[in-house]
Amino acid sequence: MKKVLIFDFGASSGRALLCSYENKSFISNEIHRFTNNAVNVDGTLCWNIDMIFKEVDKALDKAFDYGFDAVSVDTWGVDFALLDKNGGFVQKPVSYRDGRTDGMPEKLFQKISEKELYEASGIKQMPINTMYQLLAIQEKNPKLLAKSHHMLMMPDLINYRLTGIMANEYTEATTTGLIDPTAKDWNHALIEKLGFPKRLFGKLIMPGEKIGNLKAEYTDTQIPVFAAPSHDTAAAVLAVPSDEKRFAFISCGTWALFGTELQEPIINDEAMKSDLTNEGGYGGTVTFLKNITGTWFLQECRRFFNAGGEVFTFNDMEAFARSAKPFIAKINPNDPSFMKSGDMPQKVAAYCERTGQTRPKTIAQVLRVIYESLAAEFASTLESLEKLTGHTYPSVYIFGGGSKDKFLCQLTANATGRTVIAGPTEATAIGNAMSTLIALGEIKDVAEARAVVRRGAEVKEFVPDFMDGDGRN
Repeated sequence: MKKVLIFDFGASSGRALLCSYENKSFISNEIHRFTNNAVNVDGTLCWNIDMIFKEVDKALDKAFDYGFDAVSVDTWGVDFALLDKNGGFVQKPVSYRDGRTDGMPEKLFQKISEKELYEASGIKQMPINTMYQLLAIQEKNPKLLAKSHHMLMMPDLINYRLTGIMANEYTEATTTGLIDPTAKDWNHALIEKLGFPKRLFGKLIMPGEKIGNLKAEYTDTQIPVFAAPSHDTAAAVLAVPSDEKRFAFISCGTWALFGTELQEPIINDEAMKSDLTNEGGYGGTVTFLKNITGTWFLQECRRFFNAGGEVFTFNDMEAFARSAKPFIAKINPNDPSFMKSGDMPQKVAAYCERTGQTRPKTIAQVLRVIYESLAAEFASTLESLEKLTGHTYPSVYIFGGGSKDKFLCQLTANATGRTVIAGPTEATAIGNAMSTLIALGEIKDVAEARAVVRRGAEVKEFVPDFMDGDGRN
């Protein structure tokens, strides 16, 4: 029995877990957790990478007390660091929520059409994408690019910290918008057209490949570090507790990623109009999905309420939403006005008023609008997904932190007309570990990994309930 140390970093927290496969069961033990928040550095919203590195080192110290046989890492997508030829920082990671990419897509579309970009990458054009972050640097501070020799995405950067080896993991690299989804390699023609230095884009490795061993400063034992499906969505999809070859999923956290797993990308006008994107998955698969702003709304509402002296839990907000009158208004969760942190209740109310709808006046009404709008967006995305793939999905698997929200799950079942299977909450961490357990030979393949998750995960089913139309149960 081998034990894997996995690092799972989100946009609000990070943690380390020791995971193993024992007696036909997946076992995990969280040994370290910390808060991960972006910080303002001279007017730029940055990730506190020095703090993250210190927390990684703390987790390793704890893990050595238990013993482990391998390490793997996952994080969110699109963000990166620039390094010089000696491996030192030229620019530390900037948060995708920083305003430096404002207006960048529109400027680029004057030179390259959105359709051309979609055909080249299969990726939905969003201002947060790596491509636009690089364009912002190119326009505002070109000297940074001139000094840079390597671009490491967030998980690549942490792997570099652990091993001293620079490599770009494939699933994370697809979030840059600079990968050819058919060739599964950097799109060098697009990179050249955009004027980015080719030297930034290093060797691509696939999930399950060994990157190197932990550096000697950590241990004199040969402990391998493997590439996980290091984009958190790709990791989570590996842990979907489904025995079906075709399934619909919502990886629901700060972002809600609604999609399915395919063998080949779908890149056409209809997919582009539906805002569906083709990201890399485990084993060379494609996670065909839509990025939808998810529990960010609830996180920001809670942050705003608590900053005002109130003490709100997520359960409190769910209860408030249940108490309000249904269907007074609806928002577009992906409207740009919701992207940045701020007074989210006011933003929601202002959107409703601006679009000629009833303005929610109470906390309960604001929360109700958020919940119903997310469920409606999920239903619309499912319709697009089924039309483009030609498949009907009888169930929707929802996992991640949002799967704990019973009201959201029930409203999603009502809106989609499908059974919602909620759980596991820790899908990203499980998928990360499963990838490395497969690499170690502890688990045979993806089918066995998902069977293990089905046996052990605590899941709850929500069936459509149209008795009162609002999801109360």
